[in-house]
Amino acid sequence: MTTARQGAPGSTRVCPHCRQTILESATVCPVCRHHLRVGTRTTAGSGTEAAAVSPLRVEGTIEHPAIGEPWEYSVMVSVRGASGEEISRHVVGVGAMHAGDRRTFELSVEVFMPAGTTVRAPVGSGG
Repeated sequence: MTTARQGAPGSTRVCPHCRQTILESATVCPVCRHHLRVGTRTTAGSGTEAAAVSPLRVEGTIEHPAIGEPWEYSVMVSVRGASGEEISRHVVGVGAMHAGDRRTFELSVEVFMPAGTTVRAPVGSGG
């Protein structure tokens, strides 16, 4: 996804196609992947587009046994700050699984940085 700063970092708006809340700076919706009519924008002050990296991606699969009563599930995402305070919490999906059903769930986090930004690896305690 290409982004460009328009307001304060983290400002949001509603995608006109799928009505999901997305970053104001997005030129492509991460949910429905529609291109948004915002013209060609650039990162404030830099003259370049933001670069996206995905520092976190988790995928897992659950499978209902071939016999037994249906299972129900809720997919919940929670975001916490550095001190552990909950910033946001959302149920992003619910459903049911019947005998033999399988569901794969994926969580990914994209981070957008102005072009030319370098990220240093965290300093570890050794190993």
